[in-house]
Amino acid sequence: MSDFSNPAILLLADGSIFHGKAFGKTGTAAGEICFNTGMTGYQEVFTDPSYYGQILITNNVHIGNYGTKKTDVESETVKIKGLIGRNLEEKYSRYQADESLNDYLIQNNIVSIAEIDTRALVTHIRNKGAMNCIISSEIFEIEKLQQILSDIPAMEGLDLANEVTTKEEYELGDVNSDIKISVLDFGIKKNILDNLVARGAHVRVHPAKTSLQRLKEFNPNGYFLSNGPGDPSAMSYAISTVKEIIAEDKPVFGICLGHQLLALANNIPTFKMHHGHRGLNHPVKNVITGKSEISTQNHGFAVDPEKLKEDANLEITHVNLNDESIEGFRMKNKPVFSVQYHPEATPGPHDSRYLFDDFIELIKNN
Repeated sequence: MSDFSNPAILLLADGSIFHGKAFGKTGTAAGEICFNTGMTGYQEVFTDPSYYGQILITNNVHIGNYGTKKTDVESETVKIKGLIGRNLEEKYSRYQADESLNDYLIQNNIVSIAEIDTRALVTHIRNKGAMNCIISSEIFEIEKLQQILSDIPAMEGLDLANEVTTKEEYELGDVNSDIKISVLDFGIKKNILDNLVARGAHVRVHPAKTSLQRLKEFNPNGYFLSNGPGDPSAMSYAISTVKEIIAEDKPVFGICLGHQLLALANNIPTFKMHHGHRGLNHPVKNVITGKSEISTQNHGFAVDPEKLKEDANLEITHVNLNDESIEGFRMKNKPVFSVQYHPEATPGPHDSRYLFDDFIELIKNN
């Protein structure tokens, strides 16, 4: 168990230093810093593969107050590299919980730091942008931490999907279903698959580098491109496969990284955002229906809006109401569409789950 009186230190790549208390595993962890604005669902966030390689700031003041539970996960392991919080709680109130947040982080080897002024830290990141950082509860020499931090690669140019994709194919759902979907797993969340299966689909989940030939052996009615971490422009193998999938003229649905790969397959570039979108309360407008949705988001890259608008074969379907970034598009001449945000939520509101219905309906109609 952590000794909550032990010191810990947070060093940012721009030289900023924050002092706090050790929580979770004693050790050192480094990665790109980011923040999530959600008040609940912290365990689902920690296990979201899209966070792989990142040090997470939790904006909410109290994290850990309802403990952890084995079923509240989006993948088999914790994917964040480290955790930063104001009040990281050892005690919890939920009687259904299996263990405390501290014990959970120790078991999953996650170095954390508490008693940080997260408002000041998040304001700093919003002003300065995303950058690498390092947390340590064992090394306190700034020069030594700076040396370790200098060896951590920037997120731009990193292909991290290979680190989190499934190693083996597996199937879910009713094997007798008429709806068969080949899924490319770049770091898929459990509840995305649950939403497809709940709508009667039989899915086969494939590793990120699976060829189109192998995807077709499942004889699918449609293809799904999952979320995941890293820089989409670094995934030349996936862009090539997605181009081949589009040429099949079968329904395709992409979420988050899958959305970005669909854009790149249409020669629309992506770019690194200043500090990204991560939280459970981002407003999105469906420009087709005119309705708004409160969405769950987790991405540090986005699709170039000007280049997308220039392509006559593509149509913007969703925009972010905070910054007008592209949140969804579809191909006019193909049964292909995607969104940047997470319609499965978990955690978050279920406003956007109709997109899974749209995908199933597209498959039935084709």
